[in-house]
Formats: sequence, C-alpha cells, structure tokens
Amino acid sequence: MKLTLVDERNQPYRAPYLVRLGGWTLERYLTEAPEYPFWEFVREEVVMYSPATAEHQDLVGFFYRLIGGYCEARGWGKVLMGPAALKISPDVVREPDLFVLPPEEVPKAKGVPLEVRPALVIEVLSPATRTVDLKEKPEDYALAGIPEYWAVDPEEKRVVVHRLLSGPEQAPAYAVETVASGRLDAGTVPGFWLRVEWLWQDPLPPVARCLEAVLKGAGENP
Repeated sequence: MKLTLVDERNQPYRAPYLVRLGGWTLERYLTEAPEYPFWEFVREEVVMYSPATAEHQDLVGFFYRLIGGYCEARGWGKVLMGPAALKISPDVVREPDLFVLPPEEVPKAKGVPLEVRPALVIEVLSPATRTVDLKEKPEDYALAGIPEYWAVDPEEKRVVVHRLLSGPEQAPAYAVETVASGRLDAGTVPGFWLRVEWLWQDPLPPVARCLEAVLKGAGENP
C-alpha cells in the first residue's frame, strides 16, 4: 500500500506526524501494511508514524547492542527490534522499538504477528509518539501482562519505568517510576542494568565498554 501525505497546499507533509486510518481489520493490516515503516493496528485503526530521526535510531541501536550483548553473554532470552509486529491482544498489534523475550518465549517467536509475551519492552520517545508511548501503550502493555516497560525520553532526559502490579484482585496496571540518573536495574532481565546517564551522552558511549561494566556488575561509568 502506498500513502502520500500532503498539506492544504498539496505539498508533502513535514514530520513529525501521526496518522490514524479507521475501518481496518487485522487481516487487512497483515496483508497491506508495508514491511519497513512503523504501522500498528489498534482496535480497527492503523497508526502510522513519521520516519524516525537518526538520533532516535542511534539510541535504539545502542539499547539493542547493549541488551543483546548481555543476553548473548549470559545465555538468556532474545532481543528483537521493530518493526517486528507484536500481537498483544486480539485487536492490538504494536511494533515496539525493542523488546526482550525470556527463554521460554524464544521458541514461539516465529512468523507474523509474533504471539509472545516479552519480559521487557522499550520505546524511545519522539515528538510524533510521545502521547502514544506515555499514555496509550502503558495501558495496552499492562492489559497484555507485559511485566516491565521503559519509555525512554531523550527530550526530558529521563526513563519512565513501568512495572506490573500483582495481587489476587489486582486489575492489570503499572506502578510508575521516573529515573533521571544513576543505576537502573531491569526487574525482568536477570542481572541487567545500565546507568541512565549513558543514554544522554553525545556521542553515545562505546557499547563494548558499557557492556563490560554491566557484566561486571560494579556500576562504574566507563
């Protein structure tokens, strides 16, 4: 499917933007949505985002190499990136920037959409996705039983950490914590942590040095 966005002067629409198209089915989304741009299916709508910036992709790539390297070294789980389509409920398919599968879910990660439950989902905020990432996705991810979700906010230099509450009568919801500095430990990826300050360095620090510190577990800032 080809879609061209134009403004009132019939000129190409400038980013950032977010487009919602109603009247879709899951079957149509899986058949017609393009493979590479980020398109999500949410309750009979497809949601299309403007292209990511280089800075956004650099940060996503940093996370992928750091967590992927950690999981490989520890022999634990698997890391995947968007636009992998993740079916989190019968009528919602999201394409997270990055998500980590626990070992028991790895064999299920086949085909499209993926019907797996990540241990950790990470979204890097951008102007086009800020409201969706901070308001809509936490509700969807909590209802899907995803135990941990990080919304990484480069603009405000913080990580909004969501951890699933539990209890015999507890409706699916997250406890939310904002971390702006210091060590951030993942509750669902055993032993993984990072220093939040790494995320705001320009240029980003060498992944190999950060990974070495993470594996040592000492908390040094490389």
